[in-house]
Amino acid sequence: MVGAIIGDIVGSVYEWEWIKTKSFEFFNDNGFVTDDSVCTAAVADALLHDRPPDLALQDWCRRYPDASYGGSFGSWIWMEPPRPYDSFGNGAAMRVSPAAYLNRNGDLSDALEASDLVTAVTHDHPEGIKGARATVHAIWLAFQGETANGIRKAIAETYGYDLSRSVDDIRPGYRFNEICQTTVPEAITCALESDGFEDAIRNAVSLGGDSDTLAAIAGPIAEAVHGIPAEIQTEAEDRFIPADILAVVREMYGTGA
Repeated sequence: MVGAIIGDIVGSVYEWEWIKTKSFEFFNDNGFVTDDSVCTAAVADALLHDRPPDLALQDWCRRYPDASYGGSFGSWIWMEPPRPYDSFGNGAAMRVSPAAYLNRNGDLSDALEASDLVTAVTHDHPEGIKGARATVHAIWLAFQGETANGIRKAIAETYGYDLSRSVDDIRPGYRFNEICQTTVPEAITCALESDGFEDAIRNAVSLGGDSDTLAAIAGPIAEAVHGIPAEIQTEAEDRFIPADILAVVREMYGTGA
């Protein structure tokens, strides 16, 4: 989960100022938590405390009304009662990492069930469900010690995503978009091709797309594969992560199925 939040912070600076290079200041003073982090905290809160996911998401997002929500989701935050809206946006995948983390010592089916539970309240389109599941599946496999090639093969076969391209293959023609179909496979590739957590985040931002969300998807996969260097996590917690989100992070990391 904290890998998603760090990816969000690092990528936030470049969400609308796209870059095509891995050479950039990792923690920019202008970095901040966006909707990716807020929604990830909400999902963790829902799963930790058995809260209805839709109400947890609305509660957290109303606390952070200016967190750069997408148009449809921004309206959904205030919907009474909340109903899913057939979305296949990449918000399905960027917030779902707690479902994998909390079930990392259990069965894959439990992780995927949790993924569906927290996704279907908004992103109930089959591609939205699939994008979230693929992200959770990749994180869960990484926690089992599966190799990058093994994860790549399993995700490609299970979800039909093209994971054959390298980051260098993807980067030149990649453009900003906000849908699972052309965000999730690319983010997974960024994580699996990396030689460390920081490298995975740099890969994701360097695509020149929806950088905070790409990095928020790649980040927790890379966290499970590589771990997060202590100095990176400490800087994120000390400088960027709000206290209420940090409290949920620390609670979640003391819990596991």
